[in-house]
Amino acid sequence: MKFILGKKVGMSQMFDEKGTLTPVTLMSAGPCYVLQNKTAEKDGYQAIQIGFEKIEKKNKITKSMKGKEYKSIREERTSGEDSKVGEEITVSLFKEGDKVKVSAMSKGKGFQGGVKKHGFHGRIATHGVKHEHRTIGSVGTRFPQHVMKGRKMPGRMGYDRVSVKNLKIMKVDLENNLLIIKGAVPGRTGALLEIRG
Repeated sequence: MKFILGKKVGMSQMFDEKGTLTPVTLMSAGPCYVLQNKTAEKDGYQAIQIGFEKIEKKNKITKSMKGKEYKSIREERTSGEDSKVGEEITVSLFKEGDKVKVSAMSKGKGFQGGVKKHGFHGRIATHGVKHEHRTIGSVGTRFPQHVMKGRKMPGRMGYDRVSVKNLKIMKVDLENNLLIIKGAVPGRTGALLEIRG
């Protein structure tokens, strides 16, 4: 089981021996620590709980956080193998050429109209269409005289959980805890990433 938490540092580019340019994303991954082993007998399922970024300031730690003083805590289902509580998980889990799945919350875009959110083409730009170019037009029907459930309409866009599969690891920097991955990953700079091997 390969699972680690990280932060998005930003995007860059790499050149290979032939001079081919590859867009890459830099991720600061780990070190993470095992906080708890969940078992089928006690919890109803088998999982490992890991923490990322220890909270150092005493006034930031609440009573309910005792023993788990981390900014980010996530679980990953396992199939039997137990890890020792307190064990460190680093980027050494991964190798160059490995394929990973990265999950994160996408960038929030606020309240958007139908053209941006759903790709509507808008109204024609001729006579009688004043101030109506990007409106969605009629939304109801003659029967049953109400807006049908699931109708594509303006609303909040972005900040959804997005997963991207089969991303290739281009380089692993053990000294700086960096993973360099081919292509783009969801989320803003500094977003929490879940990386699964």
